[in-house]
Amino acid sequence: MHWLLRSLPVLLMVIAWEAAVRLGLVGAALLPAPTTIAAAWWRLAADGDLLPHAAASLWRATAGLAISVAAGVALGLAMALSRTAERLVQPLVTFLYPLPKSALIPIVLVWFGFGHGAQIAVIVLGCLLPVVLGAYNGARGVEPALVWSARSLGARRAEIVRDVVVRAALPDILAGIRVALALGFVLLVSAEMVGARRGLGFLIAFLGETGAYPAMFAVVVTVMALGFTADRVLLAATRRLLRWREA
Repeated sequence: MHWLLRSLPVLLMVIAWEAAVRLGLVGAALLPAPTTIAAAWWRLAADGDLLPHAAASLWRATAGLAISVAAGVALGLAMALSRTAERLVQPLVTFLYPLPKSALIPIVLVWFGFGHGAQIAVIVLGCLLPVVLGAYNGARGVEPALVWSARSLGARRAEIVRDVVVRAALPDILAGIRVALALGFVLLVSAEMVGARRGLGFLIAFLGETGAYPAMFAVVVTVMALGFTADRVLLAATRRLLRWREA
């Protein structure tokens, strides 16, 4: 029942959208009805056109986000724990953070060409900074008393970092990863539209150029569904990892 109430606004929007198209209030050529989009999605899936592109996009997104998380957490913790690392890295973070990440796409295409590497590089470059800042702010916000207590009990530096700093910074790290996840899907589709021969972004651009608007909207909905599912999975993992806060 709770799930139904939370889904009610979306269901009402879909019903209103369908009614507006059927009543002629919105041009069906430019904004197909949800039932038309659903039928186009089924045709794409049945013809085998959707799955290869979705698999390519998911591979790029997973690889790019995994690299971003690993490198971002390492850099953020290094900045928080080492004054030297902070002096070296923080100016770069401050300089690059306001840069529109989509502006990197043409540069990356020149460097890496039109293969998987270009799209993965765009995701890494765009998603790295939110993770770095999440790890850095979380580690810097750890209560000094916790570190002093662990040190007084004989914990080594590596144990303090693992069991105290990372654990206390985990909420901020996971928040940064969630921001990076949403940004990653945006950058993935944008990069595939202009620099890929396979992927959901490429398919959206191709279908739009050929005038197959119901199929184009079907692929857009697929991207939305994948992004929503990934976000729900991350939230479930976050609740599981942070259960200790409720104890």
